[in-house]
Parts: sequence; C-alpha cells; structure tokens
Amino acid sequence: MSRDPEQERRPSVGIACDPRVREGYLAPADLARLEACAEVRFADVTGHWSTTDPPPNDPEAEQALAEFAADLDALVVCHGAPRVSDAVLSAAPRLRAVGDLEGDRFGARIDVAAATARDVAVIDTTHGSSYPVAEWALALAIIGLRDAARRFRTLMTDAPHRKGDVARPRELTGRTVGLIGFGHIAWRLVELLAPFDVDLVAHDPYAPRELADALGMTYAPLDVVLAASEVVFCLAPLTPKTRGMLGARELDLLRPGCVFVNVSRGAIVDTAALVARLRRDDIVACLDVHDPEPIPVDAAVRGLPNVFLSPHIAGTTVESRTRFFQLMVHELERVFAGAEPRAMLTSRIVSVRNGANPSGTANPSGGEP
Repeated sequence: MSRDPEQERRPSVGIACDPRVREGYLAPADLARLEACAEVRFADVTGHWSTTDPPPNDPEAEQALAEFAADLDALVVCHGAPRVSDAVLSAAPRLRAVGDLEGDRFGARIDVAAATARDVAVIDTTHGSSYPVAEWALALAIIGLRDAARRFRTLMTDAPHRKGDVARPRELTGRTVGLIGFGHIAWRLVELLAPFDVDLVAHDPYAPRELADALGMTYAPLDVVLAASEVVFCLAPLTPKTRGMLGARELDLLRPGCVFVNVSRGAIVDTAALVARLRRDDIVACLDVHDPEPIPVDAAVRGLPNVFLSPHIAGTTVESRTRFFQLMVHELERVFAGAEPRAMLTSRIVSVRNGANPSGTANPSGGEP
C-alpha cells in the first residue's frame, strides 16, 4: 500500500517577528527542539510592537505575510508582525495553527473568529510571564505582612531604629488569602502558596467552578473576598468591566491589617480612593502596577509609609523572555502529534476579556470579573 505523501511531509513552521524578538526570545535549545519536528522558516518584520493595541491596518504588510504563510502548517507571530487577518488565513490553506508569542490576550494580532471558522487553532503563550508575576506577588505579600516598606524608610533616615519600633509584622502561614481574578497567574500563585497552608477565596465569574474542588479553594462575590481576606491579590485583566472596579466603597471593605497586592493593572483600582484608604494607615499596599504609569514624581502614593512600590517589573525576568517561545514549541509539538494545544485562544475567551458576559451562562459570583 502506498503511503500518503501529505502524511509523510514534514510540517513547516514560519516565524514572523522583529529581528530583536528572534535574537532575544528564541533560545537555541528551544529552536533546536522545534527544528527536530518541523522545517522552520523566518520572516523579519519591523512593524507594530505593542502588546496591547492591534497592529494598524497595513495591506502591504499583510500581503507579504500571506505570501510567507502560503504553504505553512503553523505560523508564529510576535512584535513587528501585522495582523493575521482573514486574508492571510485564506492564503494559507495548510495552516493548522497560528500563534502569538506575546501580546494576543485580547485578540489584537490574530483574527480569532476567522481562524476558528477555518479550523485553525489559535495559540497564545503570553501567559509565559505569569510565572515571574506569581513569584513577585508572593514576595510582595510577605513584604507587606512584615511592614517592610516602613522599616526600609526608617533605615534610610537618620532616625534611630529599634526592632520594636515597627508594629504589625506578621507571617503568611495560615492566613486567609483572597484572589481577584483566577487565571494563569492565580493558578501558579496557588502552587506557590501551598506550603503556607492558607485558606483561599477567589472572585472570578468566568473561571471554571470545578477548579474550586480541584485546588481546595472557594469562589465568592467580590465584596466577600475583600472583607474576609487578610491578604488580597489583584490579578484580574484590565477590561471595560474591571476598569475602576476597586473604588472607595470596595477598598473600605478591606479589614484593618490587610495587605493589598496589585500585580495586574493599575487602572483596575481608583488611585485617589486607594491613597485615601492608605492614609488611614491601617492597611498595607504593595503595588507593582500603577495608574498612571510611570508614577508621577509628585504622586501622593510615593510618600506613604505603608506602601511598597515597584515599577511594573513583575513579569520581566531573564527566564520569562524565552519562556514565551518555549511554551509555543510545546504547543506546536502537541498540534503536530494530533493533540489539542493547552493555551487556545477562542472567540469566547476574547469576548470575555473584552468585557462581555460568557455566552449562554449566568454570572455565578454575583459580581463582575
């Protein structure tokens, strides 16, 4: 029996990105692993760089991308690439998967609906930065519980310092921990929190309810999470529904002694309301993200003793820079083996991240995401 030449053909993968991405994001070991299962081609493109905004309309760049993708089995894009539009997809009938290394969480660079209609899997490995974000979130919680910002400020002045001068140093072990948002960052953070034997309560109307039993945690409305927790992590994406979600009323629910950690987006929190809450000096905030960014030199939050600040660095590590491509290689190996990728971007996910309610489902938590 003759063999089907199509089945015998090695799959081809095209990577279209800015040369800086190729140099900084693609570790040689990961590239070698991909080359072991597929023919790899490159297209250097130097257009749009943003990780949040869609690339501008550029018919000439899209046409060049369509020509590059014409006989590919998988197309990987990143910074510099134009939008993977329906026109690009229609020009590449062999495509089984199209993926973005960093930036397509909101369907900015890939037409997800068009890909789904053509049975092309859309893969987004932006969550590669969730690993260091979760680590930094854990570190910030411990810093906050020890009131370390106040200690540091005291040490940096000429005032004498004694161990008993700072009140409220506490441990993380055994605390009630609240999670606002339960996506990739939260999943990793739950793993890191396991040795601390904390009680977990989370607010996320869109997360699978089965995770509660699997991970030993509880879902609750936003108000319950804020009022019941001794440490609160803000991990939600910024969407039309989450912008300004934590205002004066919500922040007033935080119990005295609470540590509030934000490693998601600053605009989820009303900055003026947070400063007013912090001025009561009965909670501690550890903030990696801010609104606006960068923090103005004269911002009130800079001078508060119960605040620890970092300049939006949680997701930026040496390891995370190459993890995006490492995860993508894993996903393409699954696709070429006939399996489903894990980091699929679907039309439903895009609509939820852009603020819509899940189609055909109720809001089980009684609050917004």
